[in-house]
Amino acid sequence: MKFLVDAQLPYRLADLFRRAGLDTVHTLDLTLVNRTPDGVINELSVTQQRVVVTKDTDFVDSFVLNGMPWKLLLVTTGNIRNSELEAILQANLTRIVDGFDRFSFIEINRTSVIFHS
Repeated sequence: MKFLVDAQLPYRLADLFRRAGLDTVHTLDLTLVNRTPDGVINELSVTQQRVVVTKDTDFVDSFVLNGMPWKLLLVTTGNIRNSELEAILQANLTRIVDGFDRFSFIEINRTSVIFHS
């Protein structure tokens, strides 16, 4: 499974995914870095079959209306410390990766993982 971590999430999340053996890039790794437009992120997601990890609800609209990105992990924890966000993702990463075998849109908040049909 491959992931693309969006600009408003810390680079440390990409490292966390990589340490778990997942092919992951952050927008900071891209040519336009954190100024990479959503449309480019969507196209990369589809062509490289990457799950977009984001807090940006614009990706939900794009996913519902246009079927892009390829798959979506929406982080709805609100503003929390990076260490807390990492702990939440670390605790649920296997469940999330397994969930993408069946679902294309998953949401994670402070207390649960929500699988959207």
